[in-house]
Amino acid sequence: MTRIEKVVCYPIVLSSKRLTALSVAAFLLLPLASCTSPVSKSLQDALAADPQLRDNPSVFGSPQATPSPIVQTNQAQLPADFPAEIPLYPNRALLEVSQPDQEFLTRWSSPDGSDRVVDFYRQELQKNGWKLDGQPIDKTQGTFEASRDGLQVTVNVRSGTEFEIRVDRPSTTASVPQTGSSQAGVPKPGSPDFVGPIPSAMPNNSSISSSDPQGVAATPGSFTDLNKVPKELQKYTQDLIQLGVLDLSANKSTSKNQNLFEPNKVITRREYARWLVTANNRIYASRPARQIRLAVETSQPAFQDVARTDADFATIQGLAEAGLIPSSLSGNSTAVLFRPDAPLTREEMILWKMPVDMRQALPTATIESVRQTWGFQDAARIDSKALRAVLADFQNGDQSNLRRAFGYTTLFQPKRSVTRAEAAAVLWYFGFQGDGISAQEALKGVPESTNPKP
Repeated sequence: MTRIEKVVCYPIVLSSKRLTALSVAAFLLLPLASCTSPVSKSLQDALAADPQLRDNPSVFGSPQATPSPIVQTNQAQLPADFPAEIPLYPNRALLEVSQPDQEFLTRWSSPDGSDRVVDFYRQELQKNGWKLDGQPIDKTQGTFEASRDGLQVTVNVRSGTEFEIRVDRPSTTASVPQTGSSQAGVPKPGSPDFVGPIPSAMPNNSSISSSDPQGVAATPGSFTDLNKVPKELQKYTQDLIQLGVLDLSANKSTSKNQNLFEPNKVITRREYARWLVTANNRIYASRPARQIRLAVETSQPAFQDVARTDADFATIQGLAEAGLIPSSLSGNSTAVLFRPDAPLTREEMILWKMPVDMRQALPTATIESVRQTWGFQDAARIDSKALRAVLADFQNGDQSNLRRAFGYTTLFQPKRSVTRAEAAAVLWYFGFQGDGISAQEALKGVPESTNPKP
């Protein structure tokens, strides 16, 4: 049998030279199946299919499932009661969540261009019963305002990778019947349910101007939630309330409860503009040359979204005409919208405040100079226009606005929204390198001091 095997197997191999490649393969496989010699067995094993290739079809280019876009990071999670009807951009990552009273504030990022995020919300906020109350003209950034079934949604898209979604939750508090000038059922001082503070009269202080743009502001006793102000910022807030600066009466959408200051709520650009002008003019009431003049009703509007009929027109227009905020009047042809109801960011807050503090040209600044002085790890994320204001604030030493509002930090987070309490801390003092005055000193009728102490 051994001789027969050799005769059968070998002649076939020798004759393969005259066949095509396909014929060779066919003739080789047939006899090898019947060969049982060690040589034929080795050759048969060599020609067998690789089991690894059989189990891994991707080696041959078989299509594989592409990973789905990142929807959320492990660092932040949406609250369980976040409204499900809010449209969320598909390719997103949640960076931060805060829940001030009656509000959700979320910060997101996306690797996609901001133009795609703008386009998404421009379409989605006109579907499923949403009423689009305002939208950006720019295709790469801007603010959307929409409402549906009592929900108020603000989507603020910035040029870059981040955007914010603010949701005002419907109030579940029933309205309190009014009896004369007092509220029925509201605990009074002396009651165990009274939260405080005890109302006090406005001081008879000549530093409070009678030409306030919004009329009489709230007194310290007007708010019942000042205990929610962070401990480090309480004195600043109380002084400004007593000075009549922190007025909420002119808000486009006022709080459901007029007795709430909501210190940890994000402040809007219109609110900050109003407080900035009022605080400056009341603190410098005895120095008219340092006051910011309000615009007259016949002024040509500097912004397309702040008409003469707007409650804060005189204030916002006055800041633009004084060159204290970017506008077409100051040569910024792209600043055609003010976005009054958009959240105020940290870099915008300092950009508007420092020119009022310094009353001179801001210094030249670079990312590296800000990084070296402040030590901010995210200095590269600061807008180029705001870099100069941030550097100038460092030069103000212990009277720095950023130190007063945020304490020691190595992260500026320039795109992060500012709370009402943080804005109050910034507006508590006006001046630069010793030439200035605090709200506390203004209340006491003290002249400009070089060493304000909260």
